[in-house]
Amino acid sequence: MFQLGKTIVSEDIIDKDFVCNLSACKGACCIDGDAGAPVDPEEVEILESIYPKVKPFLRQEGIDAIEAQGTSITTEFGDFETPLINGADCAYVIFDEKKTALCGIEEAYNQGEITWKKPVSCHLYPIRVKDYSEFSGVNYEKWEICDDACSLGKELQVPVYKFVKEALIRKFGADWYAELEKIAENRG
Repeated sequence: MFQLGKTIVSEDIIDKDFVCNLSACKGACCIDGDAGAPVDPEEVEILESIYPKVKPFLRQEGIDAIEAQGTSITTEFGDFETPLINGADCAYVIFDEKKTALCGIEEAYNQGEITWKKPVSCHLYPIRVKDYSEFSGVNYEKWEICDDACSLGKELQVPVYKFVKEALIRKFGADWYAELEKIAENRG
C-alpha cells in the first residue's frame, strides 16, 4: 500500500494485469454476486434523472425491478447500489445477440441519449474504492470470474491501473493519475 494524496492505494493495481475479456466471461460481473453495483451518493440523483432516457434500452425485467425498487437502493449499511432482478442480474443489464451482458446505461450513452457513461464503480472495475472519513482506499478486487481478464491482461502486459485509466481520471482527476503513473514507473 502507498499513499497518494487522500488515497491509500493497493500495489496490486500496479502489479496485477487485467483486460476485460467479454467473449470469455460474457459480462458475468453484472449478473453474478449478491449485490448491485455500488453507487456514489451524487449518482443517485443522476440515475433518477436519466432513467426516462435509459428505460427504452432496458429489458422488461429490469424496468419492472427499477419501478418496484427505485433507480437505486439503500443497503442496510446506508450505502447505495443498483437494484437487482430477483437477487441476481443488475436491473440495468441488457444482453447482445451472443448473450453477453452489457450495460443499458452505457448503451444509452453510446447512442448519444445521455452524457453520463455509467456508475463510476462499474467503470472502475476491478478496482473498488472505499471512502473513509480521512481518505479513500483504492483496491484491486480479485474475483475468479475475471480469471480470463487476468490472463488476457498478462498476455497483453496491461496493468490494472492502465486498463481503468479513464475511470481513475474520472474519479480522482488527471493530476492524481499522473502521480500514479510516476509511482508505477519508479517501481518498474
